[in-house]
Amino acid sequence: MRNERHDERLSEEELELFLQYLHRFCKHDLDLFATMEAGDPDRPAYVTLSRDPAPGVERAVYRRP
Repeated sequence: MRNERHDERLSEEELELFLQYLHRFCKHDLDLFATMEAGDPDRPAYVTLSRDPAPGVERAVYRRP
């Protein structure tokens, strides 16, 4: 599924749906980790989802939406 509205911010409803999907993905599909590149190809965001906090980062700094 591709959405061509990449130049727009997410609406409140879209953000809520994204977070629901993210929680579902992490609960049912994430094994040890997942890595991806997303966003603007000229200035991408590198995303890592992991079962453990990043090295040197305390669990307390992570926000649970």
